[in-house]
Amino acid sequence: MKTRGSVFASVTIGAFILAVGIPSCTNAPAEASQIARGQDLVMAGGCNGCHTPKTFTAKGPEFDTTRLMSGRPAGKILPPISKGVVGPWGVSFASSLTPDMQTGIGSWLEELFIKTLRSGKFMGQSRDILSPMPWQTISQMTDEDLEIIFA
Repeated sequence: MKTRGSVFASVTIGAFILAVGIPSCTNAPAEASQIARGQDLVMAGGCNGCHTPKTFTAKGPEFDTTRLMSGRPAGKILPPISKGVVGPWGVSFASSLTPDMQTGIGSWLEELFIKTLRSGKFMGQSRDILSPMPWQTISQMTDEDLEIIFA
């Protein structure tokens, strides 16, 4: 069991999945206290900042609460590079972290979720997870926090 998790790491990503109550496919159902802790981690980690689409209001952009953690809308035309998150790695667009079986991570098991966040590889083995996703920090979270986030 990993025990070096920092407070910052604990609030950075683990929470993103729990904010929407993503169920485990074959694991026991999460308890209400786990869901609440996961929601706290997601909110404190700012996961919605990238993984929740925005609506534009008179006050400026706000989270679209009808599409929490759904990532970039699939049918939306990509903006010019100057409008994306650009870095030496290229352009990044946030993934859907919803429990949807087709477009989200609804088919993932807890082990795969944790392996992905520890390795920085999509599905724990393929392509790199690109910046600005702070997987290096999240990988330092305890197993317990990652399990709660997944729950």
